[in-house]
Amino acid sequence: MNWTQKLTKHKVRALGRVCIAFWVKRPAGGKREKRIMIKDKNIGVCLGILALALGIVGAPAARAQGRMAAAGGTGGGTETSTASASATPDASSVADPAKKDEESTASAVDVPQDQGAPAAANPPQAATPAAKAPDPTPLPSPSMTGPLATAVPHEIAAGPFGKINVTGILSGMGWTEGNYAGFLGDTPTHYDVSNAQIFIQKTTGWFQFFLQGGAYNLPAVGTTFLGTPDTVKGFYGPFPQGYVKLVKGNFNVEVGALPTLIGAEYTFSFENMNIERGLLWNQENAVNQGVQANYTLGSLSLALTWNDGMYSSRLNWVWGLASYAFDSSNTLAFVGGGNLGHTGYGRAGTSVALNNEDIFNVIYTYVSGPWTISPYLQYTNVPKNLAVGFTSGASTFGGALLASYAFDDNWKLAGRVEYISDSGKGAGAANLLYGKGSDAWSFTLTPTYQWKTLFARADVSYVSAGSTTPGLALGPFGVSTTQTRFMFETGVLF
Repeated sequence: MNWTQKLTKHKVRALGRVCIAFWVKRPAGGKREKRIMIKDKNIGVCLGILALALGIVGAPAARAQGRMAAAGGTGGGTETSTASASATPDASSVADPAKKDEESTASAVDVPQDQGAPAAANPPQAATPAAKAPDPTPLPSPSMTGPLATAVPHEIAAGPFGKINVTGILSGMGWTEGNYAGFLGDTPTHYDVSNAQIFIQKTTGWFQFFLQGGAYNLPAVGTTFLGTPDTVKGFYGPFPQGYVKLVKGNFNVEVGALPTLIGAEYTFSFENMNIERGLLWNQENAVNQGVQANYTLGSLSLALTWNDGMYSSRLNWVWGLASYAFDSSNTLAFVGGGNLGHTGYGRAGTSVALNNEDIFNVIYTYVSGPWTISPYLQYTNVPKNLAVGFTSGASTFGGALLASYAFDDNWKLAGRVEYISDSGKGAGAANLLYGKGSDAWSFTLTPTYQWKTLFARADVSYVSAGSTTPGLALGPFGVSTTQTRFMFETGVLF
């Protein structure tokens, strides 16, 4: 008898009460400037949620396959167990930056995409050998770009909701670095939980939903370490994402705490090619509260969203996305939008400067065989705003190249190189990097090994900054211009 047959009605009801609590009482969080250091807080609430969910799920790790991600943006490679979600993706399902939220055909060779948009209609299907049963269909969320592969979903009968699916991840990380920010209280070596999360979702019918709960960390190159308890408290709380989705054919509407459309890297480390997110990611929002409409027509995917931008709880942001899959290997996407109100509102964890910006992306993705390659360009602008003290405008322009190669079903190698510059000058401009008028580039290399549900990977990253402002750069006194970091992450997908 398997674990789903042993599940009692009382446990299902308890799970329902947890889901309801999310919508009624989910603690407010906020996106913050990623270089701020705050004191350690208690992570008990997050681990309690994880313990509850693990008690409900209770499935052996050896049953699952991985589709959960490598940190950074794309991936290549397939899973080897019978639960693998490793079908080779087409351009509309893998290379489309407009499909991070809807992407039910994404696999271990997925690529960087925007974080919450529609999948192209009628994607080509990978051939299945006649002697082998079809692989389970990967779940739409959380979206993955590899090289990790998502776990096989655990299916639960949920009464009037029909069947719901549960997956999860438990992982830890450690790192050591040079030129650590001692003036901010940082130290050269850290270790912590990187992910302890449960994902519950319904993916069929006209009424669907997604709930995500637990602990997480958001490491990024060139920034100060922030412990996992403080990350949960300072960013999005113990329920970072959750929404309902109403579906009608190729059109759907999502309402709740949504993954962003912006950028080519996802929010959580397991979703990406690299463990750490990059310099461009530091200018982007990651989770927004609001409503999003998605539509697909053949190879064309469109999305439009009204939201609160940098998690400010003020619905004054609008942006849209359009992407087109030219064929099974090539996809091009455009994303743009910003704050229509340009207000001075900011709460704990919300950057006033970034909450007033406009942001634009052009993202190209190529997928062929073991290769996934995705270059993208990004422009941001924080305009003059006397109400909040910005007497002159500032902007950033950057570009990044993300790539992944799968040597076989177990070993993958991913890399990212990027450059960004800040145009701000004068006392009245916002600081968007390492001081007004500064620039920086980074390089990250990530080898990954995955065997069934277990994975291990490492990051080697290097950041170099120029035209910095003393006290706002790197190193023990904020005056260094380089930083090298070695990072390791291991865990289990279930």
